[in-house]
Amino acid sequence: MIAFRVVDDADPALAHSPLVRGIEKTFVWIGEHGGIPLTPSKAFKRVFVHWAAAEFDWPGHTEADLFAVNKVLNEWDFPPLEILHDLMIAMKLGRHYKGAFRLTKAGQALVGHPGRIFGTVVPFFLFRINHASLSRFDDVPILGNWDVFLNVLNVETEDGATGGRLRRVLFGERDAGQPPRYDEVMGQLYIQVLRPLCWAGLLQQERGAIGFRFEEAVFMKTPLWRAALRLETDWMARSEAQH
Repeated sequence: MIAFRVVDDADPALAHSPLVRGIEKTFVWIGEHGGIPLTPSKAFKRVFVHWAAAEFDWPGHTEADLFAVNKVLNEWDFPPLEILHDLMIAMKLGRHYKGAFRLTKAGQALVGHPGRIFGTVVPFFLFRINHASLSRFDDVPILGNWDVFLNVLNVETEDGATGGRLRRVLFGERDAGQPPRYDEVMGQLYIQVLRPLCWAGLLQQERGAIGFRFEEAVFMKTPLWRAALRLETDWMARSEAQH
C-alpha cells in the first residue's frame, strides 16, 4: 500500500485538489443549510447541483463547461459530483436522512480540516474505487497496480509528459493493426489512472488539452504530489529535475 505523508491543513498545495475543494464546499453548504435536499431517487436536487457547478470550479467540468451542453443540471450531468456523493456515502462521511444528505460524526470531524480530508478521502478514492467501472466498456480489467503507476509517473511527469508518452512507457507502442480512431489502452490509462490523479490534485492536466485527445494532453505533478507522496523513485525524479 502506498503511504501518504500527513499534509498540514494550512499547506497551500491542497488548493490543487478538486476533490478536497469539492468536499470542503459541500461541507460549507451543509453548515449553512443543515443538509442537501434529495430527489425521490436520492440524488442531490438541482438547487445544490447548480451551486456546486459554480463553486467547485472543477477542471473540465466548470459551470461554463456543464451549461454548454445542459440547460439545467441534474447530479448525473456533473460526474465528479456524482462520484463525490457516492464516495461520501461509501466512507460513511454522510448519510441520507429524512429527504436530505447530512454529515455523520465522521464527516463532521473533517470540517475545517482540508489536510485531514485529503489524507482520509484521497487514498480511498484512488485505491478502493474501481475506476474502470466508470468507463464505457463492460468488465474492463484493471490495467496494473498503483505502486508501479505512481513510481513511473513520479519520474515521467517531473517536467510534464503527454498521455501518449506515458502510454508508451507503461504499455509499449499501440498495436499497429488497431483502428486509428480510438486507443483503448490510452483511454483506460486516462480513466483508471491519470484522471483520478488529476481529480485528487496530485497531477494537473494542461487546461487547453482537456478533451478526447488524451495522447496529446500534458500531465505534470503538482506541489501536492511532492507534499503527499514518498516513493521509491524519488531519487530518480530529483535526478531528472537536475538535468
